[in-house]
Amino acid sequence: MRIAVISDIHGNAVALDAALADIASQGVDKIVCLGDAIQWGPQPTETVHRLRGLPCALVMGNTDAWLLSGQETGNEGVTPAQEEVRQWSLDHLSEADRAFIAAFAPTVCIAVTGDDTVLCFHGSPASFDDIILPTMPSDEVFPFFQGQDARWFVGGHTHVQQLRSFSDGFFFNPGSIGVVYRDDRPDEYARLEPWAEYALLTARETTVSVEFRRVPFDVAQLMTIARQSGRPHLDRILQGYAT
Repeated sequence: MRIAVISDIHGNAVALDAALADIASQGVDKIVCLGDAIQWGPQPTETVHRLRGLPCALVMGNTDAWLLSGQETGNEGVTPAQEEVRQWSLDHLSEADRAFIAAFAPTVCIAVTGDDTVLCFHGSPASFDDIILPTMPSDEVFPFFQGQDARWFVGGHTHVQQLRSFSDGFFFNPGSIGVVYRDDRPDEYARLEPWAEYALLTARETTVSVEFRRVPFDVAQLMTIARQSGRPHLDRILQGYAT
């Protein structure tokens, strides 16, 4: 079994297309998306249409839920600029697009080998708002997975590729497809990196492996699309890739 795990596309279909081209060359059996797929970037409609055309399991992320409901469930707050971008995204999505996003699942469990499963989520199995960083001590991280039947766990949300082992299992984060940045928690104009990140989980009868991949995408194309999109408040995108 070979699973491509993607996450945090954030409306960047240019990066998604680059990652999907690489995934197509890897001989995967399944694709799973860990959420935060649509909101932020200049291509919400294009991203929905790409995902609708894939045999892909889809997890609900915090920004996916916020896009549809307007209700902020975390503690980060929402600025007027973010609300304007949200409304712009909604205006570009059809009722069918919104229904597609609303059908994203809280978690997805995939049978891998024998009785072993991988549990896929956005933040943690309990909440898409939970944060798991590589700098967190183990005694803060392991409680997120207690009481779960899965052997392997995979989540997104932080945009940070990481792998953490425990007992006879592990947790990993594939990174971000559409918004890769240098630091764990970016400043307003932290540098955005010109590649898409994802991970491959390969499980065979006696072995299992995780491979992190970075795929370059055409930033100039994304900038052209952004400027032509009419999306408000483009400074975060334009300045992020310019630094």
